[in-house]
Amino acid sequence: MPAAAAWAVAAWLAGGPVKHVLLASVLGLLLGLIGVGGCVVRRTGQSARVAASVALVGIAVAAVTAAAAAQRSIDRAGPIEALAAESAAVQLTGTVLTQPRLVKTPARDEELVVLRLRVTQVTARGQVSDVSTPVLVFADDTWAEVPWRASIRTRGSLTRPKDQDGEIEIHGDAVAVLAPRGNAVLERSPPAVLRGADFVRARLREAMEPLPGDAAGLIPGLVIGDTSLTPPELTEAMLNTGMSHLSAVSGSNVAIVLGAVIVLCRAVGVGHRWRGPLAALALVGFVLLCRPEPSVLRASVMGLIGLIGLSASRRSATMPALATAILVLLCADPTLARSYGFALSTLATAGLVIFARPWGDAIAARLPRRAALLGDAIAIPLAAQVVCAPVIVLLQGNVTTIAVLANLLAAPMVAITTLAGIAAALAAAVWVPLGSVVAWIGTPSALWIAAVARQAATVPWREIEWIDGPVGAWVLAFLTTVALLSGPWLRYHLGAHPGVSVSIALVAVVSLWPVPTGVPWPPPDWVVAACDVGQGDAFVVPTGPDSDTAVVIDVGPDPTAIQGCLKRLGITRVEAVVLSHFHQDHVAGLSGLLDEYQVSAAYVSPLHEPGSEAGRALRLLASKSVPAYAVNAEDELSWGDVSASVVWPDAAIPVVGGSAPNNASVVLDLTAGSTRILFTGDIEAEAATYVRRAVAGQRFDVLKVPHHGAADQDRALLDGLGASLALIGVGADNTFGHPTPSALAHLRQADMVVRRTDLEGDLAVYESRTGLTISTERGG
Repeated sequence: MPAAAAWAVAAWLAGGPVKHVLLASVLGLLLGLIGVGGCVVRRTGQSARVAASVALVGIAVAAVTAAAAAQRSIDRAGPIEALAAESAAVQLTGTVLTQPRLVKTPARDEELVVLRLRVTQVTARGQVSDVSTPVLVFADDTWAEVPWRASIRTRGSLTRPKDQDGEIEIHGDAVAVLAPRGNAVLERSPPAVLRGADFVRARLREAMEPLPGDAAGLIPGLVIGDTSLTPPELTEAMLNTGMSHLSAVSGSNVAIVLGAVIVLCRAVGVGHRWRGPLAALALVGFVLLCRPEPSVLRASVMGLIGLIGLSASRRSATMPALATAILVLLCADPTLARSYGFALSTLATAGLVIFARPWGDAIAARLPRRAALLGDAIAIPLAAQVVCAPVIVLLQGNVTTIAVLANLLAAPMVAITTLAGIAAALAAAVWVPLGSVVAWIGTPSALWIAAVARQAATVPWREIEWIDGPVGAWVLAFLTTVALLSGPWLRYHLGAHPGVSVSIALVAVVSLWPVPTGVPWPPPDWVVAACDVGQGDAFVVPTGPDSDTAVVIDVGPDPTAIQGCLKRLGITRVEAVVLSHFHQDHVAGLSGLLDEYQVSAAYVSPLHEPGSEAGRALRLLASKSVPAYAVNAEDELSWGDVSASVVWPDAAIPVVGGSAPNNASVVLDLTAGSTRILFTGDIEAEAATYVRRAVAGQRFDVLKVPHHGAADQDRALLDGLGASLALIGVGADNTFGHPTPSALAHLRQADMVVRRTDLEGDLAVYESRTGLTISTERGG
């Protein structure tokens, strides 16, 4: 109760004025003193217990709010907040608090490096001030290699912490946003122990090169939380199946490491006195390897408590330990009060502490003796999923039905992969090839986890749409509580009436089981398919009567995703590939296409920007002897039974504003069979104006929605096409907010049926006797 009350008050006051936080601290202290007074007057009995509870609640609230007020006062001391309000130019010195990460901004279609910096000195307008203020840095890619925990110096301009270009939401305690001018100058390197940990991390990544793609991505994710090598398609599958926590440093990783150390100590005969210190030493090493960021420290604390909770002899100590950990973590970092990660870690640990052991025992009692160990294996993911579901609804807007089963199937391999990965990291630190050899031990288990995620992501009804927002979370929390409280009663009555139990189960299965459409995949007479390749575009148009030859328009961000889509469609030959423009989400999958298919020609945007992506794509085409032709308005193209006219870009018309690569997208007026389709790439409002004029008075059947359904749509273009169907290539849970509510509203107002790859997977449009019909590879 005290920890929950302190957490609730801290979350409620987060972001509010410091005076309100101080007032809450004073009120909490007064409440604590009243409770202490009650304990003195009433030394025994129920009244004394109530007074003690009141005292603990008051003291906990006072401690957490006082820490929050102190932190915010320190953060805001000095001139940085005032300088940000004036967008002042400054010179800063500070310590890097987070690992630099790349974030793509949708409106400008460029990648920015984001990191947090605690400023220790600021120079502005001739004055030098010593401060301790956190700022958020949005920089170019030259900042990607800035060392974590290094001290750096830079110049730039400060602004208030708000959405960067209205695109990137800023959370936490950042007082200002810095836009640097130039590179970061290294003032002081990170401590030697952290440099050593970074060396091991880098060698582990090198050791992953000989491994299969899924294993090379998962092993660093499970060991050090590094997901940079994970294929995007696998990342999306794990997110959609409730397995994404595996590829981040979580309490389960900590518990695996500690459990392995304890078992090893027992095996070699280490006495009880030394097991604790050795386990603690291993935990410190693991934290350093993963980097002691707040999320890793939180996971370490929660993993340690969860491990204690699974021990029957120490179970009574886990709830007080969990409450103490919550209070200590909130006092150390009050911003955790509104952190979803903190909430999920805490709830998952609470689920293990309260439910995992009794549920595991109950399940084991109903299984054959040889299968009794499955009790805990089933209970652990089930307990974590049940208690975390309301928070997950806030993040995803749906309830997953496959997460428990997927985690259960993956669980036996997680420990093997994690321990093999740690061993590979230590071996790679000595010699990279040795690390690769050791990593192969964990490769089969990593591939098993990846296969579970990929297969679970294809299961029908793996997600149930739920009420959005806090209302949905509270409704699910209420229903979960009712189910937990009424569970024994329901179990008794259903056990007493087995016929009723079987009937309810059959009704549920029949009601939820998807009804097959009877349409094969791909459907006969299909004219265009939208591939589910994540956050990107990839479309396929068959060019012959047998539908096994095709032209591919954009190839998405993932080489394996475009290969999978073409194989599912039964494509054996690709006559041409059209690259609308050179952004990664449209061209990065090109290697996958060229590795599997002989492509006759490529047709590309005349604007070769961004230079790095354009150069990479053109070099790849040249290496496979595929001629590349830049196309412009009025060019005519044909492939078998398919014909197309290039509508845009027009070399004679300069476009001002927006993203130059997006607005130089190749726009095709394509006819397949009797269906007319307008492919629009990622054109924005500026180029859409000219496209609208070029196609004025013409009617289309299908529209490939520009820019994944971004907000920058030309309303008049959408209204004037007369299309009945709109296709959107977009990734599930993408960080750009695509497709935007405004774009969807415009499409519906233009009387178009909207179909999206993020919700339905691969889509195919085919010509039937009643007109255009759409089918999904998943059977819808």
